[in-house]
Amino acid sequence: MAVEKKFVKDGYTKSSMDEYFATQLGRSGYGGMEMSRTPMGTQITIYAEKPGMVIGKAGKVIRKLTKDVQEMYGIENPQIEAQEVKKCELNAQIMANRLANSIERGWYFRKAGTNTLRAVMGAGALGCEIIISGKLTGARSRVEKFIDGYVKHAGHTSEEIVDIGYAVAVKKLGTIGCIVKIVPPGAVLPDSFTMKAADEVPAAPEKPAEAEAEKPAEAPAAEPEVAEPVEEPAAAPETPAAESGEDVIVVEDSDNNEVRRLVDDVWQHKHDGYDYWHPMARVHKEGQ
Repeated sequence: MAVEKKFVKDGYTKSSMDEYFATQLGRSGYGGMEMSRTPMGTQITIYAEKPGMVIGKAGKVIRKLTKDVQEMYGIENPQIEAQEVKKCELNAQIMANRLANSIERGWYFRKAGTNTLRAVMGAGALGCEIIISGKLTGARSRVEKFIDGYVKHAGHTSEEIVDIGYAVAVKKLGTIGCIVKIVPPGAVLPDSFTMKAADEVPAAPEKPAEAEAEKPAEAPAAEPEVAEPVEEPAAAPETPAAESGEDVIVVEDSDNNEVRRLVDDVWQHKHDGYDYWHPMARVHKEGQ
């Protein structure tokens, strides 16, 4: 068998099996199935609102389903397990079955569709679309849609994220088809984005030391100009340190014809042209 034919056959088998489970497990709140192949056989998981009714008393119902699947579809060693749907309002198949049952019981289609849409969005869904088609109010068939939130209709995203359920309501005038599409909460859409606050913006990365070393050396700053010393008026003769009773260190410098002394950690000197002691840091005008 060619690969293409094998894929078509597997898809047909899965769709037929889904319809069979929906017919047999309608009262238990059938919510879809998943099928995966394992080395031990084929694993089939059935999602239902009431998994106890899928198993049956002492496993009677699930054994019958296993036997029918093996005989009808030729699947070797099928292993069926039932799991409970935690939030039925977010399961498209269960909501489609509820919508079809409401219409069969005599609810007006617009009221039934609005209530279903409100229940789905109230459960936290990001988007929901309900399509009801058939002889709704007269002999002529028409289509009604109820949409809320954000729903993807095409592309790979619609196939992976959007959950689709289908059910049929049988009325006297004919059958009415009910399609429910749900985008579950927490679904990551390709065009979604979030805005960061100003304080959450990351700081610019610090430049490495190597990059700083490669920078050209900056020109040295010009040295500030030194102002010429201003001539100070002659100070009054200072009192000799010996009179104050402090220790004085006197040093004679014959080369410069001056005498130095240390008073209160300050060096003072006295030389030709000056009759008093003054600090050595004082700048004298030339010629004096």
